[in-house]
Amino acid sequence: MIMPLTTTRTSPDWPCQVKTPGSYDWERSATRWLRELVPARYAGYPALIRHPVLLARHAQIQVQHEIRVARTALQTARADLPRLGLHEAAIEHTIKLYAAEVLQLQHIARSVRAVTEALVERGAAGR
Repeated sequence: MIMPLTTTRTSPDWPCQVKTPGSYDWERSATRWLRELVPARYAGYPALIRHPVLLARHAQIQVQHEIRVARTALQTARADLPRLGLHEAAIEHTIKLYAAEVLQLQHIARSVRAVTEALVERGAAGR
C-alpha cells in the first residue's frame, strides 16, 4: 500500500526526532519521541501505545508539570539554597540551570503541541 505524502509544513517547534507528518512511519517516530517524555511506567501502557494522541496528551500534561516544578525551584532558590549551606557561586549556577531548564521545557511543550496537532489532524482525516 502506497501512502500519499502530504505537503504539511512543520513549524520551527517541530522536534527533529520526529519525521515530517505524512512521511513514511512518521507516527511511529512521534510515538517513540513522546514515550521519552513520560515516565517509563506510562510509556508501557498499551492504550497509550495504541493511541498516540493519548500519549501526546499525557506528554503535554507531564511537561506542564515539569515547567511548574522548574519555575518553583527557580523562584525559591535564593531563599532556600543558602539554608542548605550552598555558597553563592553554587546558588548562582543553580539559578542559571533552572532558568535554562524552564526555557528548554517551554520549547519541548511547544514541540509536543505541534506533534499533537499533527496526530489529531491525521486522526480526523482518517475518519
